[in-house]
Amino acid sequence: MNTQHHILQRRIATPLGPLTAARSAAGLSGLWFDGQKHHPGPLAVPEDDGSDAVLAATEAALTAYFSGKPFALPPLDPAGTAFQREVWQALLAITPGQPSTYGALAERLGRASAARALGAAVGRNPISVLVPCHRVVGADGSLTGYAGGLDRKKALLNLESAPA
Repeated sequence: MNTQHHILQRRIATPLGPLTAARSAAGLSGLWFDGQKHHPGPLAVPEDDGSDAVLAATEAALTAYFSGKPFALPPLDPAGTAFQREVWQALLAITPGQPSTYGALAERLGRASAARALGAAVGRNPISVLVPCHRVVGADGSLTGYAGGLDRKKALLNLESAPA
């Protein structure tokens, strides 16, 4: 991953473990749990002093999310191919509490034959939780791979299906 895209970072505590949030000049560019697959490792960019609006909005969104409250997304700027960005954008349309399958997501994008490539793009999502790749499940409803770990995927899906 091109870490040159990131210009600032902030650590954010969550009930499922700390996240590293990174921003680019245009918006939130990364959000990773410690030890997550595809985590870029230590970022060679400054730590936020608490004054950055995008990272503050990210932390506020996560706080609301984990409290079961509505939230506004910060501006998003994930680095990826055009296909990856198309898939990540489609993830935002999956309703909380109503997971989608890889096949259904591929059909929704008009790429029914690209379910495998779509799955790879879902797995490379650099913005955990807020771009909800955890809402994609296997055709039989099984919890398939999640870069942050299946225990976290299950916890996120349980949180979203809990009555408010």
